[in-house]
Amino acid sequence: MDSSNLITLPENEDNSVKEEEEEQSQPHSASAFSFPNRPPSSRASADKYSPLEWLGYFDKEEDVSIPESNDVFHIYTAGSEGPVVFFLHGGGYSGLSFALSTSKIKEKARVVAMDLRGHGKSCTEDELDLSIETLSDDVLAVIKALYGDSAPAIALVGHSMGGSVAVHVAAKKAIPSLAGLVVVDVVEGTALASLIHMQKILSNRMQYFPTVEKAVEWSVKGGSLRNVESARLSIPSTLKFDDSKSCYTYRTRIAETEQYWKGWYEGLSDLFLSCPMPKLLLLAGTDRLDRSLTIGQMQGKFQMVVVRHTGHAIQEDAPEEFASLVLNFISRNRIGPHGIEIPGLQKMQQQKCPDQSLKLDNGDGKTDYP
Repeated sequence: MDSSNLITLPENEDNSVKEEEEEQSQPHSASAFSFPNRPPSSRASADKYSPLEWLGYFDKEEDVSIPESNDVFHIYTAGSEGPVVFFLHGGGYSGLSFALSTSKIKEKARVVAMDLRGHGKSCTEDELDLSIETLSDDVLAVIKALYGDSAPAIALVGHSMGGSVAVHVAAKKAIPSLAGLVVVDVVEGTALASLIHMQKILSNRMQYFPTVEKAVEWSVKGGSLRNVESARLSIPSTLKFDDSKSCYTYRTRIAETEQYWKGWYEGLSDLFLSCPMPKLLLLAGTDRLDRSLTIGQMQGKFQMVVVRHTGHAIQEDAPEEFASLVLNFISRNRIGPHGIEIPGLQKMQQQKCPDQSLKLDNGDGKTDYP
């Protein structure tokens, strides 16, 4: 293949000995995915950016077959008690995007992280049908397959594209036990404005990697992720091995799904505000708020928290803070068996977010403060 398409990252020779000594102390685990004909990589890259196994973060993985179809969705689960935190990842990510957060959340709640259609280990008849209707129906089908008509209390948590899916699922009012909605760093106005640049962004990113380790390294040094441990967990699941080029490329063909992008975000703010359950919006910056959400936030229709010093993938860059915010949301809104508050959770320090961003909408039009 043309070597110009392969990523080459510079090594700092002066610090190579020191880095190798540090890397020897880090755990070296097998990949979360099994890739055929895996090319060898340098020692430094293999140690520092080697894939990590999902075990120890999630408890198990399984496939969920959808009746009367050939669709099989892959999920990662953890925890044995409390409400279900149902994670939906963003476009091009996978369920393992929530691995680090899950290791803390599973102490107080159950977790299900789903690989959406065309992502991760899920296998569907039409991998490119990423319409918001199809994605929403997929989530409802998985929840139905898992719980039948007796679903426990569920808090839907969606990041980016997955946040839009979570809102649309909630708006359908098809899950009687849906008790909370958390949307992570997606706002209609900002998202729609960015779509005109998306194809250029996708075409300019590195397309091929000689090893999985180089892909993990690129994600960190390129700035898409800031947490090396999370990148080692999640990035391998976003790749596939290209036999024709003997290298790795992206598993999800996002660039071929442009016809659906506008549908992910158009009308999202008003739909989010119309959902009757308690709502939390986590943002990486206040500049992401559009007019509808600004007004809704001032009226106390949802809780908003700005998580500083993170990129777009808040759950990966600041997993402990993300997990604490989700658990506190569950606690304050008493989401769980019989509506009992989960014990042992500490209240967030009020200085972490402005007073007004802590307003809560209980779904009855009344505003409470924690």
